[in-house]
Amino acid sequence: MPADSSGIIEWLMTETRDERFIDNIFVEMCDRLNQAGIPVSRGTLHFRILHPQWLGARILWLKGMKEANIETFGYGVEDTARYRNSPVNDLHSGASVVRQRLEPAFVDAPPYPLYDELRAEGHTDYIAWPLKHTLGKRHIITFSSDRPGGFSDDDIAALADLLPAFALVSEIRLKNRLARTLLETYVGPHASEQILAGATTRGSGVTVGAAILICDLRDFTGISDMWPRDDVIELLNGYFDAMAEPIERHGGEILKFMGDGLLAIFPLSNANACRDLLAAIREAQTAMAALNEENLKKGHGALGYGIGVHVGDVMYGNIGSRSRLDFTVIGPTVNIASRLESLTKEIKRPVLLSRAFVEMAGCEAKLENLGSHLLRGLSEPIDVFGF
Repeated sequence: MPADSSGIIEWLMTETRDERFIDNIFVEMCDRLNQAGIPVSRGTLHFRILHPQWLGARILWLKGMKEANIETFGYGVEDTARYRNSPVNDLHSGASVVRQRLEPAFVDAPPYPLYDELRAEGHTDYIAWPLKHTLGKRHIITFSSDRPGGFSDDDIAALADLLPAFALVSEIRLKNRLARTLLETYVGPHASEQILAGATTRGSGVTVGAAILICDLRDFTGISDMWPRDDVIELLNGYFDAMAEPIERHGGEILKFMGDGLLAIFPLSNANACRDLLAAIREAQTAMAALNEENLKKGHGALGYGIGVHVGDVMYGNIGSRSRLDFTVIGPTVNIASRLESLTKEIKRPVLLSRAFVEMAGCEAKLENLGSHLLRGLSEPIDVFGF
């Protein structure tokens, strides 16, 4: 009986709408191919993604697997010998299909490492196509067989018939994931969830309790004037890595980078938020010390910074013009954290915390009481602590 993928095409178009993830759809599709008599023993998807760390990802399925394996690839992978010597490179370079029989009788295979690996795993045939998305975007889909003799002509035709439907299904999921990734990259994971859930109207938001951290780099104007552009960008990236990674690791969320500063929140819905914030600061200080050692080796001066911390209720939501919004926090709590950051310049201490925060964190005995200070815009002084 000739291979027939029409039922699978029908399933792709009408029964996968509630499945969010393309890897789950791919696993089920490969299982359905085998049930239809098309002997697929291995399948892969290769996607290029918009991500600050990763150029692309590969989804790998092997016969018997209930879940696919997902592997990411960093920028620069296209310069490696393994990529250059691969059928994936052939497809990215414009090939419309790559087919290679892997049994010993077929000795005309290009010397690609992948083919040797597939043979060693018991596969007998390999075929790969570009997966064409809109506006000329090309990803890749591959199938292997372990049946003696490999895929028949009918098998190949049935697989090829699937491509337009699977391209449509995969593009929808990929763009959903890209939208989420871009929002997470630019506004953070919690804010991105709020936006995707529909918080897109000006003024929409909630009042939440949070510990607020505001950080600023010292003498950035002078650095910008004196240093070459590329050095300034490298410096800023290193500084933000040192500060941001500990914040995110300890459950904080960076809402925005402001030139050489950042604003982060630690929601009090986490009972350990204040202690987590302190742990993040200590790790950031260690990272900044290591960064300054590297800067000194390069002939640059050590970087100074100021951190202000306060705790209280904030309005968390959309603020801006009719057509351009910012998902952020506002309120007196944010203002006090900002004033404390500014105070670090006057009293020459890198980290200043309000009494309200210190009491909530339960760490007063471990910090130095720096007395009461009148902050700009406030009618009463507040007690300030440092470490």
